[in-house]
Amino acid sequence: MTSADLLPAAVLQRKAVVYIRQSTQQQGQTNRESRRRQYELVDVARQRGFRDVEVIDDDLGRSASGTAARPGFERLVAWLCAGEVGAVLCFDASRLARNGRDWHHLLELCGLVDARVIDLDGIYNPCRPNDRLLLGMKGSISEFELGVLRARMLEDLVKTIETIGEIVAGRVGRPADDFGVRAFSGAVMGAALAAWLTSEDMRPEKAFQLIDDALAFLEAGLPL
Repeated sequence: MTSADLLPAAVLQRKAVVYIRQSTQQQGQTNRESRRRQYELVDVARQRGFRDVEVIDDDLGRSASGTAARPGFERLVAWLCAGEVGAVLCFDASRLARNGRDWHHLLELCGLVDARVIDLDGIYNPCRPNDRLLLGMKGSISEFELGVLRARMLEDLVKTIETIGEIVAGRVGRPADDFGVRAFSGAVMGAALAAWLTSEDMRPEKAFQLIDDALAFLEAGLPL
């Protein structure tokens, strides 16, 4: 299939939209390479023949699981509905959506206005059954990955609480499975998580200070 078949003139006359997203503010601070590679899709769009290229990066630091508002994604949907978009470029399917509802809604809109989806693997036309099948598989894999990530995070959280419990139990002379020990260990872990979520940067001295503040708040009886 030729380039003209994949991206006909009518599609190239519309704008290409590069959608950029990272799930958390921490990812934006620590995984700058991913963000840089996503912005490079602007050059990919121009190399494909698009003259009008728009970047949507409003959703940096926002999850695509469907539980958080995504103004950037909503703007993309509005542009698609208006017939202004010739192609949507994304680093991979997980950047656009981590839930089937948003993913299939986007594909449906692209098919209605004859817009393409472009990622690192190629150009897809949602109007073509084979391309639609591949895109559907990409969306399903992305959604499945989210479930796996959540399960791993929960498992790591439980292991950390258990480790804290073993340390505390050894110091106070109680068994590690004592309810009081477990409740205390969970509260300490919660305080550490609160400090991590509040931190605006990852400098060690800042992180340690926030953890001290959180533990002091816990020791004071959680006064509000």
